[in-house]
Amino acid sequence: MTVCRDCCCGNAAKRPEVDHAAQLQHLQAALPAPHRVRTSLCLDVCEQANVIVVHPTPAARRVGARPVWFGLVGDPAIIDDLTNWVRDGGPGSAELPAILELSLIPAPAGTNQLPREAGE
Repeated sequence: MTVCRDCCCGNAAKRPEVDHAAQLQHLQAALPAPHRVRTSLCLDVCEQANVIVVHPTPAARRVGARPVWFGLVGDPAIIDDLTNWVRDGGPGSAELPAILELSLIPAPAGTNQLPREAGE
């Protein structure tokens, strides 16, 4: 899972109703190894802040699963739904819960759908 935390995502000025640090801590606590929660530089969909990308497992990717992008992720219930879906297998392995379809966004045009990690 990649969590955007650059110019707009994770910014209290843009989304003051969200405790951004607590959101990231909750994700990290809810998805221990073998899962990986990482932060990213800007994912170029700032109007959708906060943005989270859920990556398929390597096995699911080998059979065609692609990363799934979510926007306007602020509510703790969405975080819980995301973490449950990831623990169930995520993209290509578990059916996307209908409630999460409300948060789906397209990957930015011109990307290969893979976000850059901060520091890459």
